[in-house]
Amino acid sequence: MTSGIHHITAITRKIQANVDFYAGFLGLRLVKRTAGYEDADQLHLFYGDAAASPGSLITFLAWEDGSPGRVGLGQPSEIALAIRPEAIGFWLTRALTRNIAMTGPAQEFGEPVLRLKDPDGIIVKLVGQTGVEGPAPHVTKDIAAGDAIQRIRGATILSETPAETAGFIAGHFGFRPVAEADGVTRLAGEAGDVLDIRNAGGFWTSAPGTGTIDHVALRAPDRAAVEALAGRLEAEAAGDTNMHDRTYFYSLYVREPGGSLVEYATDGPGMTVDEPLETLGTRLFVPRHFRADPEDVRARLPQFSLPGEERMTERDLPFIHRVHRPENPDGTAVVLLHGTGGNETSLLPFGARLAPEAVLLSPRGRSTDEGYPRFFRRLTAVTFDQRDIVQEAEAFAAFMEGANAAYGLAPDKTLFVGYSNGANMIGAIMLLHPGLIRNAVLLRGMNVLETVPQADLAGANVLMVTGRSDPYGRYAGELEAALKAAGATVASELLSAGHDIGTADLELAKAYKERVIG
Repeated sequence: MTSGIHHITAITRKIQANVDFYAGFLGLRLVKRTAGYEDADQLHLFYGDAAASPGSLITFLAWEDGSPGRVGLGQPSEIALAIRPEAIGFWLTRALTRNIAMTGPAQEFGEPVLRLKDPDGIIVKLVGQTGVEGPAPHVTKDIAAGDAIQRIRGATILSETPAETAGFIAGHFGFRPVAEADGVTRLAGEAGDVLDIRNAGGFWTSAPGTGTIDHVALRAPDRAAVEALAGRLEAEAAGDTNMHDRTYFYSLYVREPGGSLVEYATDGPGMTVDEPLETLGTRLFVPRHFRADPEDVRARLPQFSLPGEERMTERDLPFIHRVHRPENPDGTAVVLLHGTGGNETSLLPFGARLAPEAVLLSPRGRSTDEGYPRFFRRLTAVTFDQRDIVQEAEAFAAFMEGANAAYGLAPDKTLFVGYSNGANMIGAIMLLHPGLIRNAVLLRGMNVLETVPQADLAGANVLMVTGRSDPYGRYAGELEAALKAAGATVASELLSAGHDIGTADLELAKAYKERVIG
């Protein structure tokens, strides 16, 4: 074990574009996909060389709703990847033909450098390093071994106190100063990678968010070394530290004097601890400490396709939404409308259990109530903004027209499932736009239209499920009567439950789907 960089972690908003850039354009191997260790609903992707070697790993936390960050003081600003110097021409041509934003080549510390921007705006440098030999460069059908990325070359850290930052890293992590030029102090580890500490005095401070680098992780030989460093840092009053078992490595976090987050991570046990080398990165893993059902977590996490795989591209439609495609779709679909306080992921586990082989489509309501998403505005607990209902129902009709075409959904094979506000929205849409929704399950639904229009719902099928102790349950009958009067076939169930939904609701919905669409 020699000192060096273990991995670099950044934040992405554009998940599919991120995969296309790092696995597709750069040719790195996706070596691990997990739920986040701090948030199970956050996707975490690891890229690396063919063997997932420490020193080759670039990882991304996915923040689909995250605000763009700001690169500044107390933060890494660039990722550098090592290639052979003679491969610069290959990558220059590849970037030009793939329309990748690029500058260079330019010389930095005597090495040719191409600067690229990933889809989130993170700067990725390709550095021609003389004599570089990565442990296991990943070769693809259009990137030969001689042109492939070899390993991480380094990272750039912006610091208002560069001397203190350099001294801290050199004193604790085995790096040493080797060069200085143009306001940059270069530190080198024994593995051949570098940390460039840029004097950014007077620059603005960083702000976390998408399109930024979260931290650089440096290599530790073992857990004992991590714990020993924790003791030294505590004795020096170097600031807050915390240690974590991340399954694939054990690590410590600390901020260097300039404010950048630094991790100290062990090489072992490595990425093959829970899946073989041959199939690295093909399964999604959920950290055990959440004690969550892995299938529920998988249903909530965004899907993506690797280069060459069949993909379902999410379209730009009137509602933010999530599409979940099963491995073996059976031709049916379930559209899920959440309740107040939910979002496009809330009902995905329910939908996956209800119809494991159905395509799931889950939109997010566009109105808000005390900061929470809803499908229309509420004025009081039982009165609603009628104009908002009409406008949002019209927008939803346009959304479904586009979604049916984009995702190949068959209206007669689609079941709409709504909970609370989502159920109310489905009921209103059925009455305002007859024919759009043919099969529906309304969980804890009620009528929200002050004037019920005449509608022809002949051929429509609805299951209404009400909780016996639900405080809104007494309003369900009005919606049931309106749907029946319009010609819909309505079944109703009364459960020993409140406003929340549970297993009994799932079983009723599952049986109803089998009955009306198969």
